[in-house]
Amino acid sequence: MTPNDRTLPPEALDDWAAELRERFDLAEEDVPIALILDLARDVANGVARPAAPFSAFVAGLVAGRTGGSPDDVRAAVSAISQLALAHGRD
Repeated sequence: MTPNDRTLPPEALDDWAAELRERFDLAEEDVPIALILDLARDVANGVARPAAPFSAFVAGLVAGRTGGSPDDVRAAVSAISQLALAHGRD
């Protein structure tokens, strides 16, 4: 992989998501690309760029511990995005 290969067009994310879904037997709604990218943006802008992947991991962990449904994912992502957007405003 060359450095330029690391910047993927949106359709490549779809391909990667499909590969992950197949490997881990996930439904399409289990891998909400836009939701996770929005979370990463909110955290990167509200906290720091390196906090984005860590926060996405935490969202998955929290969602899994609360049941793991798509609604649980959305709730965890929403809570973390709200924290990120409020971060540093105190």
